[in-house]
Amino acid sequence: MPVLGIIALAAGMTALAVVGAALGMSNATSKAVESIARQPEASGKINSSLMFGLIMMETTAVYALLVAILIIFVLGGNAA
Repeated sequence: MPVLGIIALAAGMTALAVVGAALGMSNATSKAVESIARQPEASGKINSSLMFGLIMMETTAVYALLVAILIIFVLGGNAA
């Protein structure tokens, strides 16, 4: 397999982290809405916990995107 193919495969595999973060965010949001529906008086605590979790997941997705860009442009530029 050519080097550029391996680099493209590695960049594509980092996209799995982005997909995982998106699935995690959707799951966390649905559970938070479900919890607020069951216990509306706890909505403040639930929202703050949800926001912290979403920030962590979004940070993971941004880092994965950064790694994919670095793989493509740094390693891809050296392989050609």
